[in-house]
Amino acid sequence: MNITEFIQDRINRFSKGYVFSYSDLGTNPKNKEATIKALNRMVESGLLDKVSKGRFYKPETTEFGVLEPNRYQVVKDLLEKNGKIIGYLTGYNAFNELGLTTQLPNIIQIGRNEIRPPIQRGIYKITFIRQNNIITKENVEYLKILDVIKLIKKIPDTTVNNSILKLRSIIKNIPTGKIQYINKLAVKYPPSTRALFGAMVELEFEENTANGIRTSLNPITQYNLGISKKTLPNVENWNIK
Repeated sequence: MNITEFIQDRINRFSKGYVFSYSDLGTNPKNKEATIKALNRMVESGLLDKVSKGRFYKPETTEFGVLEPNRYQVVKDLLEKNGKIIGYLTGYNAFNELGLTTQLPNIIQIGRNEIRPPIQRGIYKITFIRQNNIITKENVEYLKILDVIKLIKKIPDTTVNNSILKLRSIIKNIPTGKIQYINKLAVKYPPSTRALFGAMVELEFEENTANGIRTSLNPITQYNLGISKKTLPNVENWNIK
């Protein structure tokens, strides 16, 4: 079996839309140049397409045209390294995932401890949002909720008040035992995020559940978020307008 046949055999095992790099093929490093040439020939023939330099996928064609890989596949190398999570999809992805909007523009936002300049991959512009908490597989779902609260004014095709109502429903379904854990994560977010999360927690759980967040806030600071009392009856308790 020559190098081209070997590569073709490996690629045949990948599902359509799966993004891979040279290292995923298991070829001998001595054959790197031949591997690159073989992959580029496959791109030219239409068997493969590129997401970015050195990252390929098998395109899937439907009656509506060629499908792009899903967002996770496009950026998975920016989310995990050596089996350790280093980032997560947030921003517009989180808005959509949590049911706050149906819009999903060609922007992928990634939460990471160390951010980098925006990059372009195919149709997607990839930007980075700094996350001050250590990122783990266990806390990502909660970091997304806090990110959404932080970015609440930027959720497309909805209002802040509608978003609050949906977030209250999401927070209400969080196990009570996890709330104090999320409170500790929230402390590393801006004061307006803490105040809004604390107000929702206070309404959906026992009043003292949010005390830790309250003590982290300056008692005289006001937060202008455009939230009505009908949506959040205790806004004044948290200096939210």
